[in-house]
Amino acid sequence: MPLRLSTGFCYRIVLAMVVLAMTFIVPVTAVTLNPGSSTASSATISNGDPVFINGVATGHPQLGLQVWILGPNYVKVTTVSVNSDNTYSYELRSADTQNLAPGQYVVLIQHPMMNGRFDITYDPSTGKVINQQTGAGTSVFQLTGSGGLQKPDAALALMEAISSPNVDDTFATASFSINVPNAFIDPIGNHVVGDQITLGGSTNLAVGDDLSVTVYSSSFGPTKKSQSGEFSGASGVVKVVPGTGSLNKWSFVVDTSTWKPDEYIVTVSGVTVTASGSATFSLTAQPTATVATTVLPVLTTQIPSAPVPTTSIPTARPSATSSPVPIISVIGLLGVLVIVRQIGSKK
Repeated sequence: MPLRLSTGFCYRIVLAMVVLAMTFIVPVTAVTLNPGSSTASSATISNGDPVFINGVATGHPQLGLQVWILGPNYVKVTTVSVNSDNTYSYELRSADTQNLAPGQYVVLIQHPMMNGRFDITYDPSTGKVINQQTGAGTSVFQLTGSGGLQKPDAALALMEAISSPNVDDTFATASFSINVPNAFIDPIGNHVVGDQITLGGSTNLAVGDDLSVTVYSSSFGPTKKSQSGEFSGASGVVKVVPGTGSLNKWSFVVDTSTWKPDEYIVTVSGVTVTASGSATFSLTAQPTATVATTVLPVLTTQIPSAPVPTTSIPTARPSATSSPVPIISVIGLLGVLVIVRQIGSKK
């Protein structure tokens, strides 16, 4: 059974082939997007981040190039001049992206080609896209207002209009996505006082954006003058650096050598873009050093006492010259003789 293709499907294939041929055979315009900074390569940004649109266009058109930016409930049409070196640049500023709805956005850069004018234009008063090649101009489709095409159908209709046979304009396209700003903190784990901790995480904010990081004790709060207002923690501002995929990275190093043991709260927030995240970790005291002691066993074996000799020692008899008794007796006897002699002389 042969495969039947609808007329609309065939037309889209032909349109794709025409666009592809224009891209490789007549590279009149080229566009590159650098959302967030002039060196970023990611096409995903956050609300509040700028988008830089750069490219090359030949021919130096006097009217410049027409820039179309189409997204969810958003249309912006403006022009940009071409520099002497055939380059051009346009910035979708932070104020422009701050309130954009999340979703996919198409950027179309239109070149007026040989006739030097834009054959496909936008009428903001009616919200219609007009083909200027048909006399006074014919409405091609409704872009904004009641009945306006939803995106990406509007972007496809615009490419079809510029690719019409009676239009000599050409174009190049690119796209980017907008997400709600986010900042995430990687798991921190528990630490001890004195550790140097590298806090980090990911964010969909652009490279070069500033993030404010604060670390503080969960018990820290307002105190009276008579109370100690000791603060443990740190704070600072870091730059977002390139990451992988659609997320970039950030990091912040803290030294906890002077901090007190406690639970700590980490917060990260955008400085110019609204994005925030938080996490906690515990900081414990350094373990107290212990000295190992070895208890020696006590010996309980009794040593027998030596026997005491029982041999008696004979008592020595006192000698005549060593005893005090005979000396006293002689002195007494002499005294008696003296007394008797004195009595006899008195008679």
